Order: sequence, then C-alpha cells, then structure tokens
Amino acid sequence: MRRKIAAGNWKMNGTAAARSEITALQAAHPDPRVDILICPPATAIAALSENAHPIHIGGQDCHVATHGAHTGDISAQMLVAAGADHVIVGHSERRTDHQETDALIAQKAQAAYAAGLKAIICIGESLAERENGSTLSVIDVQLAGALPDTATAQNTVVAYEPVWAIGTGKTPTLDQIAEVHAHIRARLRARFSDGENMSLLYGGSVKGSNAADIFAIPDVDGALVGGASLKADDFSPIISALENA
Repeated sequence: MRRKIAAGNWKMNGTAAARSEITALQAAHPDPRVDILICPPATAIAALSENAHPIHIGGQDCHVATHGAHTGDISAQMLVAAGADHVIVGHSERRTDHQETDALIAQKAQAAYAAGLKAIICIGESLAERENGSTLSVIDVQLAGALPDTATAQNTVVAYEPVWAIGTGKTPTLDQIAEVHAHIRARLRARFSDGENMSLLYGGSVKGSNAADIFAIPDVDGALVGGASLKADDFSPIISALENA
C-alpha cells in the first residue's frame, strides 16, 4: 500500500511562533489516517518539531555535502539533528532561483538518503512546455535525471508540480493531472522494482475546494501544498479530503 501524504511547503514563511498552527493540526487530526508533513523554513524546524507527533516536520532543501565551507547552506544531517524526517529537493523555485539541475537534485536526494531522510523529489513543466506539447518528454528527462538509482518507496516521494500552476490559482484539468500521473507511474514501475509503491503527490494551487476531486484521480497519493498549508484552517480540509479519498 502506498502512503497517502498531505505535505505543506511553507517556503519563506513562518517562524517558531507558527507553533500554534501545528498545535491546531494536532487537535484537528489527533489520529490521522494519512501522513501529515509540514516543511517550514530551516530556522523553525527545531521549534516546530518538538512534540509535533503525529505531524512530521521536513526541510525545504539540503546541501549535497555533510559539512564544510558552504555559507548559508544546511546539510541533511543538520536537518535530522533539528528534528526533520523529510526534505524537499528540486522544487521549481529552487530550479529557477538557484539554477539547480537534475543532476544536482539527484545528488541532494542521495545526501538525504544517507542522512536517513525521505526525499520529496519535485518535477514539472513550465507553461511554455505545456503549451508546446512537450510535458511528458520534460517529465521523462526530469525523472531520469533527478531520481537516483537508489530511490525506493521507503526513501522517495515524487511530487508532480506543473510550474505554471504553483501559486497562480491556475490548476490543470483533472484529465491533465491524470495523464501525467499515469505516465509517471508507468515510468516508476518500469525503472524501479517497487515503483508501484512510491507515493506520487500533486502540487499546484491545491485547496479545500478542489482537493477531493484531485485525490479521486488514480495514482494521486496526496498533495504538496504551498499557500494553503500556512494556516491549519486552510490545510485541515485538504487533509480531511485525503483521508476520505
């Protein structure tokens, strides 16, 4: 059985004061039937991870090295020490803002594995790529380059996030989401012995009002949520929709 995951990426939002949102999620979902994950800024991981059960806490990025002269970076081992058990790698904003390549993302995933973290590896096409009909070929390149050969269902989650739908309010049609998720699942099955069991998340303007329809799509095992995960009142309906899917 694949794990169902409701993951929140807080991006550059939130401090230790956001502990109240974790507390609210704990109260609303004391015994969740899905995995709930919050990825706050690195500065808040330690504070938010304390007594966070059943909420998982993750990082938003990690360096490929375990330590060294890398000013401003954070290693996978440091994330673990702060209380994280997951880390996002390859988010489109990292690819764009920091020119991250698929090869680098694969190295980051391997660093996460070595530290005992589960890596959420992000892939997705731009609007131009969607409009010129190259979505599936772009996805193939990213899957081949960003997923290490050592990826397993235990250490890896794949998140499909069409770049043009992140934070824009635009959402692909259900048929478009279904097409890409089916394509990714087929590629995972073909490459990995346990590819059938790798959790596959959708991300891009997911909210309480559309979550149930998205989660009803085959091979959508949850969501990687941005803005709607910042407040428990907004994220909780998404979690509930996944529990009932």
